[in-house]
Amino acid sequence: MAQQQSVVTPERFASGMTWEEYLNAIQRNRDKFEYNYRETQLSDEDVRALKELVALPHGPARVLALGEDWCPDVFRGLPVMAKMAQAAGMELRIFPRDQNLDIMNEFLNQGKYQSIPTFVFYTRDHRYICHWIERPALANQEMHLLEGIRRLREEDPERARQEYEAFQQGPVWARWRQETVREIIQLLKEKCGLS
Repeated sequence: MAQQQSVVTPERFASGMTWEEYLNAIQRNRDKFEYNYRETQLSDEDVRALKELVALPHGPARVLALGEDWCPDVFRGLPVMAKMAQAAGMELRIFPRDQNLDIMNEFLNQGKYQSIPTFVFYTRDHRYICHWIERPALANQEMHLLEGIRRLREEDPERARQEYEAFQQGPVWARWRQETVREIIQLLKEKCGLS
């Protein structure tokens, strides 16, 4: 989907928040953002692949992120993207979705959903490459793992909250972070002709 008349001009992109500015501006879940950042592991191979992509003349030198601090997919996925961008030397700019619906509307999930996080990749000279939305395919396939917690919310909300907190620090959540890394690298390789 080429962005012919994008609202994301180079100037608009530059007005977004850096990772540090975003952390200082968010109102909720800062501890969860920091935890997911700390827990995201990039292998030497991941870092090498990302740096190779960014070094290409048509490679992903910039990434725009849309998110909201209340969203679990955002406080898991955005720290992953921040870690990837820092390791690769990619410029990351973050925009709160609800204050930037004009940007969100260019990158709707299935053409109708304002799913977050959304990561939009650009070249150094601000040409659109591709975008990635919400969560990796593996997480979509494994959402059923949360059904028990959802059912528990009605009978014991506090226990459901505790179980969800534990889930967010467990092996499935960690696997989703790693799958985000793998999926984004694969997408970028395909779009940049390296696959």
